[in-house]
Formats: sequence, structure tokens, C-alpha cells
Amino acid sequence: MTDTATKAAKLLLEAGCVTVNVKEPFRYTSGVLSPIYCDNRLLISDLNRRRTIIGLWGDMLKSKNIPFDLIAGTAMAGIPHASWLSDLLDKPMIYIRNEQKGHGKRNKIEGRLEKGATVLVVDDLITTGGSSLAAVEAIREAGGKVAHVTSIFSYQLRTALDNFTQANCTLHPLSTFQTLITLATESKHLKKDEATFALEWAFDPQSWGEKFNQKSG
Repeated sequence: MTDTATKAAKLLLEAGCVTVNVKEPFRYTSGVLSPIYCDNRLLISDLNRRRTIIGLWGDMLKSKNIPFDLIAGTAMAGIPHASWLSDLLDKPMIYIRNEQKGHGKRNKIEGRLEKGATVLVVDDLITTGGSSLAAVEAIREAGGKVAHVTSIFSYQLRTALDNFTQANCTLHPLSTFQTLITLATESKHLKKDEATFALEWAFDPQSWGEKFNQKSG
């Protein structure tokens, strides 16, 4: 575990962002069932931890020397974090709607995106990568260039890794599922059996969900 990833995971745990429920799993937007849920939206109300997370995030991005002209937030959860990173890194910002607006200019991309501009996409977390990669596609269709996506947290699912590879994008999460589970177990935020359930899920979410449905049925 990197020191930065561990610090970020600790802040997520302290902020109450991580919930485990093995009896009533959470259903993600992608349809995936999971015994663990990381709600980074809680950070927007936790001023001190939010500032620390953004500082760590900015330092990580600087250390990687990722070239970009502007930052793009994914709707809705990525927008506030993209805004704070935009200020910290002194870069302009745009945001990407889930769908094209039905009135006015009917924009899908809000803000000014010049053709040929290099964009860093910002999301709050990555499950399968669907929402982030939809934003990547929208930016590319509008003439922007995207090779990098960053997030506070990644569940590290194989599906997401494959999706990013196919899209020719590199994912840069501030912290990861493995780091979070290890720290949560060591700090007693998770019981060992809960951690085992979570790790089994991460290895093969689809099979885990099928087994759960069979048991509950």
C-alpha cells in the first residue's frame, strides 16, 4: 500500500463513507450486487477531510506528471471534486452530462472545450468504469483528447480494468479496494468475516451476486 492510498482510505473510513451489509447487498448503477458500498458523496459535507482528500489527490496527480489542459467532472458525483481540483491545480473545468440537455443549447458538455484540448476526467469512484468512459467518449466525439481518468476510489474490478484498456485510458485512483479492506480490517472497522465476503465479491462480483440470489431465493 502506498502511503497516500492508505491516508485516503483512512479518511474515507473516518468520514463514514464505507458501509458493509452482507444480508442485504447494495445494487450499483451497473446492476452489480455488492456487500460493500463506498459513498464518497459524504465527503462534500466533511470540510476538513474533504480538503485533505483534495490535497492528497492533487499531490498524486502532480507526482504522475499527467499532461492536461483542463479537468472534466462526470455528472453528478464527479462535479464537486473536479471543481476543487480545478482550483487547486489552476486548470479550467468542464463537466459532462449523463445525457444531452433537452432544452436550450442541448449541450452534453458544459463549459468551453476547444478542439484538440487534452482533458483529465474526474470521477468520485470507479466500479465498472461505465460513467467515466461515457464521459471520455463524449469528449473525444467533441474533438478533445483523453488518455487519463482519475478517481478518489476504485473497486479494482477486472471488468473496469478491461474497459479502460479497451478505451486506451489509464486509471489513476487515489485509493483502492484492497487498500481499504486491509486498513478497515486492521482498524476494526470491518470484522474478518465481513472482509472475507468483500474480497470474495471483488474477485468475481457476478458469481457472488448469483450465489446470493440463490441463497435468498
